[in-house]
Amino acid sequence: MHLYVIARHGESTLNFENRVNGDPKVPVQLTEKGRDESRLLGQQVAHVPFELCVHTPFPRTRETAEIALAGRGVPFEERAELGDIEIGELEGKTLDEYRAWKRSHTRRDPFPGGESLDQAARRYAEAFEHLLDRPETSILVVTHEIPLRYAINAADGSNNLDGPAHQLANATPYLFDERSLNHAIEQIQALT
Repeated sequence: MHLYVIARHGESTLNFENRVNGDPKVPVQLTEKGRDESRLLGQQVAHVPFELCVHTPFPRTRETAEIALAGRGVPFEERAELGDIEIGELEGKTLDEYRAWKRSHTRRDPFPGGESLDQAARRYAEAFEHLLDRPETSILVVTHEIPLRYAINAADGSNNLDGPAHQLANATPYLFDERSLNHAIEQIQALT
């Protein structure tokens, strides 16, 4: 059996400020609470023999992974496809502004200067397929709330990638086997 443990990064400074970020070049670090959450993630997965840790180009995912796996010698790999949604002109805006834009548009509409939710979802499905093709049998993935949310809801067979699971805690491990991750991929592709 293959095991994929997927977690959202620890709380970041922009999470704390209720602002959005879809550009990995914007420096966004973990808060002290986020570093504590990352240590707790490490405790929760301490007995899982990970062969690989996959993170995104966003520094907050790498920092979370480094804290969680400190001293374990697990190799790291960066996967851009698992990065947060490219939100273009909404970069740095408040969460309320981001949500207002989403409410007045469809999943197919790209964010101004960015990508659409459906484009991002298909990118995530491709990234999850890449994980299934890997030879490692146990992989920790540190990513962002939206790819994790989509994976959970799609694996559960929901017809809505944004629900029923919606608000996901930072640095909390969610477990998938090959079958459930493959089901998530198929459902994401079907819905986008």
